[in-house]
This record gives sequence, structure tokens and C-alpha cells, in this order.
Amino acid sequence: MKRKLFRVLKIASLLIIGLVLLFFAGVYWPLQDIEVPEIHETILIKSISIIDIESGTLIKDQDIKITDNRITEIGISGSINSADETFIINGKGKYVIPGLWDMHTHSNVHSEWLHHPLYIANGVTTIRDMSGTLDKEDAYWVGSKTRLQWNKDLQNKKRVTPRYVLQGSYQIDGEQSVPNGVPDFFKLNNKKDVEPFLDFYKKEQVDFIKIYQQIKPESYRELVKKASQYNMHLAGHKPIFISLEEAIKAGQKSFEHGRIFMYDCFPHADSLRLSLNWRKNYSLYKNEMIDQFNDRKAEELMQLMSEENAYWTPTLQTLKFEANAHKEEFLNNSMTKYISIARKKLWWSFDISGNKERNLAHPNPIISEKFYEKSKELVSKANSLGVPIMVGTDVTDSYTFAGFSVHQELIDLVDAGLSNIEALRAATIVPAEYAKKEYELGSIKTGKLADMVILDKNPLESISNTKQIYGVIQNGMYYDQQKIEELKSSTESMASSYHMNIKIFYSFMTSELLLVQFND
Repeated sequence: MKRKLFRVLKIASLLIIGLVLLFFAGVYWPLQDIEVPEIHETILIKSISIIDIESGTLIKDQDIKITDNRITEIGISGSINSADETFIINGKGKYVIPGLWDMHTHSNVHSEWLHHPLYIANGVTTIRDMSGTLDKEDAYWVGSKTRLQWNKDLQNKKRVTPRYVLQGSYQIDGEQSVPNGVPDFFKLNNKKDVEPFLDFYKKEQVDFIKIYQQIKPESYRELVKKASQYNMHLAGHKPIFISLEEAIKAGQKSFEHGRIFMYDCFPHADSLRLSLNWRKNYSLYKNEMIDQFNDRKAEELMQLMSEENAYWTPTLQTLKFEANAHKEEFLNNSMTKYISIARKKLWWSFDISGNKERNLAHPNPIISEKFYEKSKELVSKANSLGVPIMVGTDVTDSYTFAGFSVHQELIDLVDAGLSNIEALRAATIVPAEYAKKEYELGSIKTGKLADMVILDKNPLESISNTKQIYGVIQNGMYYDQQKIEELKSSTESMASSYHMNIKIFYSFMTSELLLVQFND
């Protein structure tokens, strides 16, 4: 009997050891870098039609010469001479737009395999990342040093990655968003924490402070006042305890998501802002925010945003998901093949079930649908009043897909009331101006960096034609259709692989920052 029990224990022990070894083999299994395309010193695109982003016109039959990573010459077809070694792209019947921008993303340690290839495959050559780290590396989120290294590798044509414009801090959301064991100044509990906080991020080469909802009013006011002294600005959510009017006047440079006007333009706005239990009151007031929405107040705030040059990134995809989380036809999206099993099971599934339950509990009408439709209406109004609108998707939130969702955001902006050229500007020259990079990026001009997307169809005729991608040029590197399909296939394979999903699971479980964010 003892011998039999010993044998069972031995087998069980070996099995446990084997499973542990298999688990950590997945965690530490090395991942190969994704190869960049063949490098050409000179590229000549012949006989293509250029979408002039600034004028909104089509300039037909143009040749574009690219040397290294710059546009060095543009002229009428046949006017530019080429050497024998020049790589020729036949642009006859094609259209070219500047590389697209996504101004609201969240990158992590797995992004170089799961997100970067899809951005490039979709013509998204530049992104603004809205995540960051504290005083040490995190198991999940990446910080400015990692993103700057990715940029350096791109400059040297050694990495498949979007260009990371503007570096951001960790999201500032009050004391509860900061784990134990880090310097207290990260909590921004009072005004004296602001200077050491800004000193730290200045050394990290950060350009903006990511604001979340629950930062203390006195800390926010001190932060926005002092940030410019460090050549930084504030971007992110509208703080729940600060009015939108005050945040605009204080100088917050960009505001994220579709709800920003809802918080301030209904009868109980002051009660929400001054409440200690704002989440409970938010749930109570959601219907009132729409049914008793003050359009005149919203227009006044939009005028103020225009005057102060405050930008808005509405990220319509996030509200669209909340409005449709109960619909199988929405959830059955073919793009989910690019999302890891671990993310779908450990993150998205809870998000789906929570929103589905809320939607079905009060179906007539569904409040999240009203929020989504109202947000589109407000985007159109803000655009007409001169508020600079930027395309952003909030990757990696539920049902946002790296690269693909930029095209859907463009479609939804047009559906909201923007013209095709206005939507294109929101994904090109407007964010370039925001980042003060309009002399380098955002349009197709001689001397600018060679970031552009070659299309089979004219996006001025239909904005959905931005999805008809023939080729992508980024930093002078040409991704043809074969390479684009390789990038998509590589991501799909990686998203379903054992070792990638084990790595993601492990990073979820060991990231101090992610754990406090989920607990909040």
C-alpha cells in the first residue's frame, strides 16, 4: 500500500514539475524580431495621385522621389530622373495619403509582436501612447525609455514599429492608482509633490502628463501651472473633480473620450463634481446627462476649446463597444483573430459581460447607445465650431484593434458629420500640428519624412477607401502587399501561440501597475 502511494505521489510530483517547467518555458521562450522589408536607398513612385491634405484637392499624375527617409522631390509625371538602382513603384491609378496617426493607444511589452505589425499593415505610421511607468520597469506597461529605443531602431531602419510621437507619464489617478513601495510624490496627494514628480518625468524625457479622473483638484491646479516650466503639458481625461471650463482655461492641451461634455452640461453637474462618491452619482445621473443635456452650455465650452486651442480625441470606438456589447453581430468580429486568447479571456470577457448585463437590464432605450449617438452629435458640433479633432482608438481596450480601428474611427467620424477630408486631417495634419511636427509629418511635401500610404481607391470619394491599401512607406521603408500580409499573418499566429499567451498571463499576474488599476 505504501509502495503504491509512493508511486502515485512520485507521478504527481513529476507531473507538477513538468507543468511548472512547461509554464516557465513559455514565459522565457525567446521571441524573434520581426524583419523589416528590403531597404532601398532611393524610391521613385511614378504617376500617382496625391491627396493634398491641407487644400483637400487631388493632384494627379505626380512622381515622388524618396531618398533615404525623406521626400526629396515631387513633380509632374516623367519629370524626375532616376538612377538604375532606384526602386520604382508604379502609382498609375493609385492614390497616396500621408501616414495615418492614432493619438490614443496603450502599448505594452508585447506590442512589438501584437500591435506594431498591425499598425504598419494598416498604414498607421505614428501613434501617441497614453500609458507609462513609475520609477521602475513594469511587467506589462512600457515607459518612455522603451518607446524612445523603438524610435531609435525605426530611425536606423532596424524595427517594424510606428513612430512614437510625444512620450507620456503613467496615468495620474490619485493615491489609489499607485502601488506600495514607490516614492510618495507619485500619489500627488498635495501640491508639494508636484515638483519632484515633474523632476522625475523630465529626466525620463517625458513630454506630457497623462491625467486620469480622480486626481485631487489642488494637485491638478499646481501640476498644470508648473508643467510648462518643464516643457511638458497635460493630456488625458477631464478630471472628475474639476469643471471642463476650468481645465480648458488652465491649459490642458488635449481631452480624451466622447463623454467630456456630458459631465458638465446637465443640471446636476456641480453635484457630480463635488461628490465624494462620484461613481454612484454618475450611475444615477446617466439618463439625465442625455435627456437634460444643455446644448448651449456645450457650445460655449466648445467655443472656449477652440479659442484656447484645446484638442479633442473622442475615441468613438470605446463608446461604440459599450453600446453594442450585447449584440452578437458586433461581437462576432473577424478581427478578434489578432487578439491573444489571454486578453480575450482575462480582460475582454469581463468587459463584455459587464456591459452586456447593463445594456439588457434597461433596454428601452439602452443608455450606452444614447451616449454613443450623443457623442457623435457633439463631435460634429465641436468640429463645426473649430475644435481640433484627432483620431484615437484606445487600443488595447475591448474591441479596439491596432491599426484596423483607425479606419473604423475615420468612418464613424464621417458618419458623425465630418467630411472625408476633415476626417483625414484628424488622422494626419491635425495631430502633427498638435505634436508640433507639421514640418516633418502630416502631409506629403518635399523635405518631409517619407511616411505615406498608397491606396487603390480615392478616400475623398469614400472614407472607407483608406482600407484599400496597396502599400505603406514608413521612414523610407516600403511595405508591399506581400509584406503587409506577412505582418498580419505573423500577428494572427502569435496571438494564438502558447508561449505568447503564457507571457501575457504572467505579465498580467505580476504587473504591479496593472493590478492596482484593476483593483480601482
